[in-house]
Amino acid sequence: MGSQSLFSHRITGPIVHLLLLLLVPMLLNAIEFRVASYNVENLFDDVRNGTEYDDYVPGRHNWTPRMVEKKLDHTAEVVCDLDAEIVALQEVENERILLRLQKRLKRVGCDYRYAAVTHKSTSAIQVALLSKYPIIEKRELRVNYSPYDRNILEVKVKIGENPLLLFVSHWKSKSRSGTESRRVIYAKVLKKRLESLPKESEYIILGDFNSHYDEFRQLQRRLNDTGGKTGINTVLCTSRSGCMLDKQSICCRGEQGLYNLWMELPPAQRWSHKFYGRKGAIDHILLPHSLFDGKKIDYVNHSFSVFKPAYLFTRKGWINSWVYESGKHKGRGYSDHLPIYASFSTEPFVTDRKAEISIGKIEDLYGVEKLSHPLLLPGCSVILKRKDNAVIKQTPDGKAIYLYGSARGLEEGGRYDLTISEVGSYKGLREILRVDKSVRVPSVPIDTYYLDMTKFDPNNPILQNQVFVGIKGIYRNGWLESEGKKIRIYFKNKRWRPSDGSLLLLHYGHLGYYRSPQLVIYERDDFAILSSGQKFK
Repeated sequence: MGSQSLFSHRITGPIVHLLLLLLVPMLLNAIEFRVASYNVENLFDDVRNGTEYDDYVPGRHNWTPRMVEKKLDHTAEVVCDLDAEIVALQEVENERILLRLQKRLKRVGCDYRYAAVTHKSTSAIQVALLSKYPIIEKRELRVNYSPYDRNILEVKVKIGENPLLLFVSHWKSKSRSGTESRRVIYAKVLKKRLESLPKESEYIILGDFNSHYDEFRQLQRRLNDTGGKTGINTVLCTSRSGCMLDKQSICCRGEQGLYNLWMELPPAQRWSHKFYGRKGAIDHILLPHSLFDGKKIDYVNHSFSVFKPAYLFTRKGWINSWVYESGKHKGRGYSDHLPIYASFSTEPFVTDRKAEISIGKIEDLYGVEKLSHPLLLPGCSVILKRKDNAVIKQTPDGKAIYLYGSARGLEEGGRYDLTISEVGSYKGLREILRVDKSVRVPSVPIDTYYLDMTKFDPNNPILQNQVFVGIKGIYRNGWLESEGKKIRIYFKNKRWRPSDGSLLLLHYGHLGYYRSPQLVIYERDDFAILSSGQKFK
């Protein structure tokens, strides 16, 4: 019996009609809309006011009224093609050029009746917002560390009868004293405002944060003046215990924090910007639990994406940024960022029926090039942990694998259920590149997880990534001779290399692979020099 006949048997005709009369108007009146964020790369006008970047001073470097018109045309083309009802913009010089963009958009049939922009007079560029929905309130959250920091724009729009807050940010870049503490300042200003809102407030945080979605993993040493704490992950709480917050935690378990929509895409697709060829996800849309709770306005599941029409790329596949060459503007290109967008609706959020997470073994990772969906590796013991890298095994006799830059929050000797989403190889060495979630489980003794030289066989593939302990041997010209066997040895710091003929005791050595097997020594305490220049007896 079909579901329709079963339904009609259980509910009488008049009741069905009543339900339809109540339900259909709700569906017909539902509002779905798109919200986008776009760093337009220096949309300046042709009026000199003294705060312009040197390259955009009117009358210099071919920055002329004609060039401004071209920049407006190109920017309007992208915004119009985005087809978003609300667009957050970064790198807009002032209200004057924003109004000109508004008029240009109306001229080509993309009318945004409402607009808002920050007004920090000492900053060369501002953040702005265009909206097809009425703006009922706007304010600026002041960032006062330096005169050049951009304020955060707060705008309240009205979607039908529902208010929605939008916070548009453009955080300090990583150049010119752009240490992480500068971005933490922006995050704290925003966090303070969020904490003052009523608990169930509905809001969207978006813009150019100059931070990767997993900045806690990628934060460079030269920028780390915060002890590893980051503005986007630590202060705004988009991650916890070394893992990004997942959608189920936010929408279903109601955890405190913000969901970063980059997590909707596979790791290889998480980018909207390239810097010297390096892809990055520094433009963001962050959402609270209130946009998943089935009330008023909710996120439309899996609607997040990067806007990638062909004209935003060069023939060589680079982002088609605004062209400034040989000290002159050429009037070609668009921006060094791609827009990002997501959809929202007054219909309730529809959760995933079934989480696409498989349960697997480390052995499985040696036979695949990439993962099509997240994989749960249960019972992974951390047998070696050095900085944010680690080696894990599930069983004493099983394979090991290397966690490259993805072991933050894990402890040596600890045991975890790890959800991973990206694997790769480097010069033949198999690695896990992304750990999305780690759950600590009871530990087990790991003494039997280590190997000694009697187990070494360079032709045995199961030995890749294994950790060898207690190896005594003679060092000669980059090789260790022990028990009649030879293995190449690589010291992470060249200054640790002993003189030829030295007798070494390796406490810990990771069997890596750089075209051929080699024992990798990560720290000075991982080995001892028992004697120098003596033959091994």
